[in-house]
Amino acid sequence: MKIVLLMFLILIMIIVFAISWRLTNVVIYPIVRKAEFTYEKEIEQGGFIEEEFNKLEREEITIKSTFGYDLKGMYFPGKNPKKTVIICHGIKCNLYNSIKYMKIFMGKGFNGVIYDHRNHGSSGGENTTFGYYEKQDLKTVADWVFEKNGEDSIVGIHGESMGAGTILQNAAIDDRIAFYVADCPYSSMEGILQLRLKEDYKLPSFPFIAVASLISKLRVGLFFSEVSPIKDIQKVETPIFFIHGMEDTYIPKEMSVEMYKNKKIGIRDIYLAPNADHAESYIKNKKEYKEHVYKFLEKINF
Repeated sequence: MKIVLLMFLILIMIIVFAISWRLTNVVIYPIVRKAEFTYEKEIEQGGFIEEEFNKLEREEITIKSTFGYDLKGMYFPGKNPKKTVIICHGIKCNLYNSIKYMKIFMGKGFNGVIYDHRNHGSSGGENTTFGYYEKQDLKTVADWVFEKNGEDSIVGIHGESMGAGTILQNAAIDDRIAFYVADCPYSSMEGILQLRLKEDYKLPSFPFIAVASLISKLRVGLFFSEVSPIKDIQKVETPIFFIHGMEDTYIPKEMSVEMYKNKKIGIRDIYLAPNADHAESYIKNKKEYKEHVYKFLEKINF
């Protein structure tokens, strides 16, 4: 009887480990989309017009990450050389996903910087960490902008999904940034993984999240609990504009609402976009999205 019980416990442990290992693979080694796919999809859904995009003056840029790999991107000069916006794309995407947002800010004279996160697009890096290492890369990109345009220049950052989670983590480590626009961010890595585990795999959080977090720490140096934008912004004074689709079924809008309420210092604003699922707020509400961003910029005198 004891042998049977022991074998049963060993089997359970193997199953838990296997599922948890699989979960870490999904998180840190996502299957990313090819640049051509994103480019064509963005044009198809009206993110940008190809002819207009091709006419924009640009500079191909390569920025060395502090982790040793190259970050590939593009720099688009605007009407005001002292104002720049950096756009951060979401997980599995690439810099072409950022063009539609960059256009909004270039309409106000901003220079635009779009780039591929680590382990995405043309950039280097071997894994994805939901902003844990990406925030350091973002800070390095900001360093490049300040070096190019002067320490007295104005730099704002917009992010979508994982990009939004990344920029909120960056807010805690870089007080040079003038403002942040976070579109459909997660409030914590544990929170979104718990939800996805329940919705996608019909599995409980315990023990899988805890075991997967330990495996992640051993594989890439990251405990899931170390990614928590809602904690990062508590003492951030920099203005933050939260945007979220009302019908988001992947990252619930309540995460943005909770973070909006949790930001106690400095200017904050929020726009809940109607009829929009995950990362659809702009596509489904182009005019209103742009108007809300411009009102936010006016509020902070930019």
